[in-house]
Amino acid sequence: MKIGVIVESFRAGLHEGLRKAAEIGAEGVQIYATKGELTPELSPARRDEFVKELGSLGLALSALCGDFGGHGFQVAEDNAGRVEASKGILDLAVDLGTDVVTTHIGAVPSDKSKPKLEAMKAACNELAEYGDRVGASFAVETGPERAKELKEFLDSLSARGVKVNYDPANLVMVTHDDPVAGVGILGDYIVHTHAKDGVHKQDIDAELVYDSFADGNQMGLDYGQYFEEVPLGEGEVDWPAYIQALKDTGFDGFLTIEREVGEDPEADLAKAVKFLRSLGV
Repeated sequence: MKIGVIVESFRAGLHEGLRKAAEIGAEGVQIYATKGELTPELSPARRDEFVKELGSLGLALSALCGDFGGHGFQVAEDNAGRVEASKGILDLAVDLGTDVVTTHIGAVPSDKSKPKLEAMKAACNELAEYGDRVGASFAVETGPERAKELKEFLDSLSARGVKVNYDPANLVMVTHDDPVAGVGILGDYIVHTHAKDGVHKQDIDAELVYDSFADGNQMGLDYGQYFEEVPLGEGEVDWPAYIQALKDTGFDGFLTIEREVGEDPEADLAKAVKFLRSLGV
């Protein structure tokens, strides 16, 4: 397995973030493609320049992030535009040297009769078929539902181009699912992972949490009462067992460090690289 970092976690801009990633010993980076410099509008010349810049720093592109926020693909009338934009990001990913685009699709509803489930399934079917055609995967980030529920949804799709970006902390924090057992459930789908840690404080409905994220927390939830992201190795993820579970599935891709909070992200990211190295990654 290899260690990556999300460039935006440095909060330093694209090019400075790339330099910092190389300095702390990362082997790869994940970058947002829904905003900033790397979007589908990037010219062929600039795509080539970016690939050369990565190579000069000794970095690989672990994945692009194609997350448009909001309710993912739960709103049927919004999906045509979002699906086409997502296809453009899959094409960009292939041009830039990766075959993974990560995103949130919205929480898979526990009530299977909800119309938003059919909207999600239709969008993901189209993206799965397109991913198969271009040789790339649209990877759903874990967290809004338990691993078993996500697998049932993925198994129901018409093609295999929708995979999993496995975030163990999201499972711990929100659904209070076991991230080690979840690897065994979703193993065949895992193409990318986020190395993040967190703690669960009290139960809350995951659909409610992710609806709140999508709406800018209009409900006024105090997330800190329910869960908290913490530096790598300081939370509830059993990292030795988790890494072994990934190895047992044959996964040899990226553990991409994500740090969404904290006053000194660069120090936290550097510490996280050292932590993963201490575990033999």
